[in-house]
Amino acid sequence: MDSSIDLQTGIEQAGIALNLFLNNHYQEAKDRMAPWADRSMYHALSYGTIMYIQAVMTFDMTDIEAAIEVIKKAVVLCNRHRKKTSMIGSLSKMGTKVNYNDYTEVEIHAELCYAECLLIRALLTFVQDENLISFVKGGLKIRECYKCYKDCHKILQQRNWSDEKDKMHFESGVRMGIGAFNLMISLLPGKILKLLEFVGFSGNKKLGLSELQKGTELSHSLRGPLCSIILVAYHTVVSYVLGLADGDIDLASQLLKPCLQNYPKGALFLFFAGRVEEVRGNLDDAIMKFEESIDSQQEWRQFHHLCFWELMWCHCFKGDWLMGMKYAEKLCKESRWSKATYTYQKACFLMMCTDQSEDTANHINYLMGEIPKLKQRIAGKSLPIEKFALKKVTRYDEQNQRLTLPALELVYVWNGFSIIGQKQELLAPMLTILESTINDILSKPDSFQYYWDDYCLTLLMKGICLKYRKQPFQSEQCFKEVIAHEKDIKHDGYLVPYATVELALLYMSEGRIAEVSKLLEKAKKNYKGYQLESRLHFRIHAVRTQLNLVENGDVLPCTPPATPKDKASSMDFFTNDASTSQQAAVPSE
Repeated sequence: MDSSIDLQTGIEQAGIALNLFLNNHYQEAKDRMAPWADRSMYHALSYGTIMYIQAVMTFDMTDIEAAIEVIKKAVVLCNRHRKKTSMIGSLSKMGTKVNYNDYTEVEIHAELCYAECLLIRALLTFVQDENLISFVKGGLKIRECYKCYKDCHKILQQRNWSDEKDKMHFESGVRMGIGAFNLMISLLPGKILKLLEFVGFSGNKKLGLSELQKGTELSHSLRGPLCSIILVAYHTVVSYVLGLADGDIDLASQLLKPCLQNYPKGALFLFFAGRVEEVRGNLDDAIMKFEESIDSQQEWRQFHHLCFWELMWCHCFKGDWLMGMKYAEKLCKESRWSKATYTYQKACFLMMCTDQSEDTANHINYLMGEIPKLKQRIAGKSLPIEKFALKKVTRYDEQNQRLTLPALELVYVWNGFSIIGQKQELLAPMLTILESTINDILSKPDSFQYYWDDYCLTLLMKGICLKYRKQPFQSEQCFKEVIAHEKDIKHDGYLVPYATVELALLYMSEGRIAEVSKLLEKAKKNYKGYQLESRLHFRIHAVRTQLNLVENGDVLPCTPPATPKDKASSMDFFTNDASTSQQAAVPSE
């Protein structure tokens, strides 16, 4: 390492850059790291991370390629500082215990930074190219990265540490890496999980949450804030998109408090604060926080898109479909993620508006006609939600420019009823719409070309609402009736497996565990090739994970951290001058 940038200076400079980033000074953070990225591994890692975030937010191939070049150089730089072992040394190491006290401080941090750079490089590989070889290369990089984290864990356990501050920074990185890996892998459906376990991966949700929790409790550490961000993101976003909407919102709120105290205008933390209020059903408070996040910075407008997405749903949950449509329109104009999805959302929300003038009808027809032209591929794959929208466009044309409650269907697909169900005043209007539609279908069956598809869709959503109304018997009857009409459904094949899992979730809330397992097995094995299949498999896996935890007597989410007055915040590294820290217990292998 260049003598002018020693290890401690590199860590301190990385902390300053992170502080700038969390305070919305993105370009300043980037400019601070760039000049030394070819000489200091912490500068290289920080610069590469910022470039990576920019790339995945824009999905611009120029940004992706630039980020790859930066992170490639960071990998080479970190590898240059890792412990060198000859071939003879490697063979002898296999039979003897490695003495990690022989590693210098630079070498152990190089191992950690190397692992983090490899992970970013692998993730960029997946985004860059649709070629299968790229996916294989990415997988191999993640495997090597995972092995490095395991080695870092051994270093943490077995090394005699003379400098507690140095140990603190290293430990927070190990906790973050092992925690994030375990949590990420534990979310994956069984088929993918078995493949990963075959090549040496394993995932333990409880361990992942525990490790990240310990990372947040390491005062003044470099990666402590990142552990907090990952945990908050998991509990407020990931568990709602890929899981059972069972995130620990109280824990997320506690973790956010010191973050918001230290960064009151931090766009990312204001976004998560809005998300906490949203999943609690406090939509007006959520809208205020998302708008605050937007107003807090103009440097990276990509951050605004996260808030536009949530604002769109907040207004839809309130029944303000026109405002929801306006935010979908903003996303369509500015975001590069999926213009087909945004356009379909615009059309669906307009269909819910009471003012159905001729101009509105013509605009809906125009939007539906544009959707097939906007389909794209990301990482070589068509987005499942775009495929879903395209099939609905076909149905729209077949049914003489009509769909049954497509906006509410999108609310269900994005797990929005788990939020609406938190407040009866939000749920009641939705239930009224559903019951009115069911009556309409029953009274005028000849008006519905795909009668059973429309009826079962509406009945499924009514069952969800009744579950949140604490009417389990009526809810159960709705789900069972959908399942009973499996052979009558022509197009919406996803309804029956989804209703089966909803019935399993209802039974799980009632403690009917044996029946839950049978329904999950049925949903997984009896239905193939339907729309949004992978999304349901994530939910099935989440239910099974929860069942295993209940059977083992484990309690999740993990216990909340100590309050700020009892334990210093991990954010204090950027706001205080304290040099000592309270060490978290190191987990066993």
